[in-house]
Amino acid sequence: MNVLNITDQLTLVDETPLDLQSLALHAQEAAAAFIAAGTAANTVRSYRSALAYWSAWLQLRFGQALGDAPLPPTVAVQFVLDHLARPLAGGGWAHLLPPGIDAALVTARVKSKLGPLAFNTVSHRLAVLGKWHRINEWDSPTEAPALKTLLREARKAQSRQGVNVRKKTAIVLEPLQALLATCDDGVRGVRDRALLLLTWSGGGRRRSEVVGLQVDDVRRLDADTWMYALGTTKTVTGGVRREKPLRGPAAIALAAWLAAAPASSGPLFRRLHKGNKVGATALSADQVARIVQRRAKMAGLEGDWAAHSLRSGFVTEAGRQGVPLGEVMAMTEHRSVGSVMGYFQAGSLLGSRATELIPAVAPTEEIEITGKN
Repeated sequence: MNVLNITDQLTLVDETPLDLQSLALHAQEAAAAFIAAGTAANTVRSYRSALAYWSAWLQLRFGQALGDAPLPPTVAVQFVLDHLARPLAGGGWAHLLPPGIDAALVTARVKSKLGPLAFNTVSHRLAVLGKWHRINEWDSPTEAPALKTLLREARKAQSRQGVNVRKKTAIVLEPLQALLATCDDGVRGVRDRALLLLTWSGGGRRRSEVVGLQVDDVRRLDADTWMYALGTTKTVTGGVRREKPLRGPAAIALAAWLAAAPASSGPLFRRLHKGNKVGATALSADQVARIVQRRAKMAGLEGDWAAHSLRSGFVTEAGRQGVPLGEVMAMTEHRSVGSVMGYFQAGSLLGSRATELIPAVAPTEEIEITGKN
């Protein structure tokens, strides 16, 4: 299939009115398929947003409803062409999404602003579409060779123009210590310290996993060690409980939080109300991200911080300190070596002899450079 001529094979509809009620219904029905398949609640929220966008774009672009039938690869290819910016020969960038459709998507609040989407956003929405097809036992359009070729070439083109795929800044040991230094001994500081250390030291937990922890999920093993139990997560859906250890500062911080906010049941990490009164409801996943960002700002750290910074930072620091990859994956529960190796290798290379092949020169040593004409 020639991706350059792909739009010739499609019937595009630029004037289809957007039915917001139908849009919401189709997205909700599609999201229900993920819930029935046991997908984690926080993940479903992310998927629902992507499916709402797919539903709106399909209605506007093709006059087609999401869910009527499997989508052909040509539609997935058109999605990429519509949303990824490509460099123009004379300078500047362009994408194929008609301005009227772009404006309608923004008006419907399924798109935040006019213009192309980031490569990561397009990739995520394609991944959601592919998984939704597999749940429905349909052939996925995202597996088409033409689409994979287009994505690969698009990424190369953006890289050549200096557009890099953005990743959140990893919180390795030094920035983690800076975050912790902003946590005082008040109830908010005690909670945030325990949350940061459990998330990081406990294996780089996902924010959905942290806010889902209950008081009953933690137990003290000895004076320096706590255990916490995970049930269903993004990658483990069987519901089997697995215990992970917390030692040293993380164990001390958890004990301090439980002493400051004692509870026999309910969420482990709870919201604070006026006057720093501990509530009964769990923190949300978004609040975990805001805690990380607030503490980073208080510490004066520059970077693009998010809850995922704790997960990537744990893996990077483990590689930096020479922890075997198998032990790291046992803590993080990554299923794929490929998905964890990027962070792990970045950390391990920081201490590699391969980075110090040129001998260091002492500050007081003078270097005389001579040459022949």
